[in-house]
Amino acid sequence: MSTDKPSGTARVLVVDDEPDILELLELALVRMGLLVEHATNVRDALQQLDNNHYDLCLTDMRLPDGDGLEVVRHIAAHHADVPVAVITAHGNMENAVSVLKAGAFDYLSKPVALEQLRALVKAALKLPQPSAAVRDGVRTLLGSSVAMEKVRDLIERVARSQAPVHISGESGSGKELAARLIVEKSARRDQPFIAVNCGAIPETLMESEFFGYRKGSFTGADNDRDGFFHAANGGTLFLDEVADLPLPMQVKLLRAIQEKKVRKVGAIQEETVDVRIISATHHALAERVQQGKFRQDLYYRLNVINLPMPPLREMRNDIAKIANQLLVHLRNGAAVEFTPAALQALCHHDFPGNVRELENIIERALALCSDGIITPADLQLKPASSGEAASKQNAVCKYPLTGYLDGVEREAILEALNQTGFNQTAAAKILGITFRALRHRMGKLGIVGKKE
Repeated sequence: MSTDKPSGTARVLVVDDEPDILELLELALVRMGLLVEHATNVRDALQQLDNNHYDLCLTDMRLPDGDGLEVVRHIAAHHADVPVAVITAHGNMENAVSVLKAGAFDYLSKPVALEQLRALVKAALKLPQPSAAVRDGVRTLLGSSVAMEKVRDLIERVARSQAPVHISGESGSGKELAARLIVEKSARRDQPFIAVNCGAIPETLMESEFFGYRKGSFTGADNDRDGFFHAANGGTLFLDEVADLPLPMQVKLLRAIQEKKVRKVGAIQEETVDVRIISATHHALAERVQQGKFRQDLYYRLNVINLPMPPLREMRNDIAKIANQLLVHLRNGAAVEFTPAALQALCHHDFPGNVRELENIIERALALCSDGIITPADLQLKPASSGEAASKQNAVCKYPLTGYLDGVEREAILEALNQTGFNQTAAAKILGITFRALRHRMGKLGIVGKKE
């Protein structure tokens, strides 16, 4: 589907065996200028999907010859560019979660609210193509390791859904950046992105901060005020450090997510909100559930899709490349580079603070270095004890094998370069390879020559 296609040409397949529901949906969609076709069972739906092109599919969960999950799975396997939404029984969150995990774009609860239907359709028909580029100025995730490639692939896939995503990983591993990339590749990219640090809000203010309040609802409430859900309406609410939410607030958050409605403090009526939830924490959320510190039902509601961010120490082959890319970003055009020894030191550091720590180290080194050369001393890395160093040699360097072999190759090249005063032609002769092969390996391993 092209993102600039006029809405009047968009075709929607509605799958339902109840005449009243079909008529309601068809009438609402036609009034939006859409072309509507329908099927009354799974078999007919799959046949029509295979023989025609549709821009959206709406399917009931319960059908005469099966259920909507079969339609969702068929579309995910054979028509991945077609967003599909499922109509579920009111309050059946188990079905809602299962269809989102199977690849559904979103779900609607019965009785179908036309306002929510229109919002869903508008969002679905704005989906970008999977290859759509991220806009200029938005940073991307660095590294080419297998772990990071898996992260990028999952981001591409979950961006085309409305399913809640939980991003897990250590502090500094890029969880908020991953959340922003999901949004940038989604239909909500032009809508609000509201990031909330759940651990930074006093418990007494949480309800009013999330849901807003009415004038006079408590002392100091001089005016009506919207909350985070209202601010994110139509867009995305990013709940960072969600594990820090107190249990009473977890109950209220669960209801807001399930019902897609919020009630301001002091208000009588609930208000409908259209918000996609992305959450993150550096804690192991499943362990929090077992400890009784996090509600299991909220955990399952947030963790529909899990996106684990790898720690930097598990991407050692990427450290030199990431460091050089960060240096280019931070040096503001100045001629600065790492010495081979500095890169070597970075590659053996454990980075408990991950990429954020690496960025801070480079910023500090830029302030301390002389003549545009960053040395190990400029990095001010805490030296590992002999026991830690031996442990790294045994546990890190040999596994995975590619990392171990790269380390051996890097050590041999650096030794030859040091013997020849970094004369690359002479070093290539010592190593028994061509000058071009040496240059290629140096580039691959992130080894740079001395500043001329």
